[in-house]
Amino acid sequence: SSKIWMIIYKGRTPMTTREIGTKGESFAAQVLQKNGAEILSRNYYTPYGEIDLIVRDGNCIAFVEVKTRRAGSITRPAEAVDRRKQKRIARSAVCYLMAHPADLQPRFDVFEIVTEKGKTFSVQSYQYIINAYEVTNYESI
Repeated sequence: SSKIWMIIYKGRTPMTTREIGTKGESFAAQVLQKNGAEILSRNYYTPYGEIDLIVRDGNCIAFVEVKTRRAGSITRPAEAVDRRKQKRIARSAVCYLMAHPADLQPRFDVFEIVTEKGKTFSVQSYQYIINAYEVTNYESI
């Protein structure tokens, strides 16, 4: 079976998608903190979904979706944040702001990470996309 093959394969199983995502989120949080952002929340769950990172960046509150892909993937990581995902994040952001009122300008960012091919987490490159998308009609969310 494939499970036996994974155990035999160099003695370790490849990282799961969840493990890669968690490492990506930690990496993104570290980079943002080093650049002066304050992490307000990680993995904020609502009935609409989850927000990976919520950060204060100057006079803005950024709702950050972290996307990690291996080198050679067909699409860029940010492309996975489609309209449906954006709507879920926006709804979750409203939940956060209702529970944690803040006099900050909201924005929606995407933190892209590309990792080396292989089964370990090794960052090849990353890009922080500020205002990756806008939510202009809050009634539509």
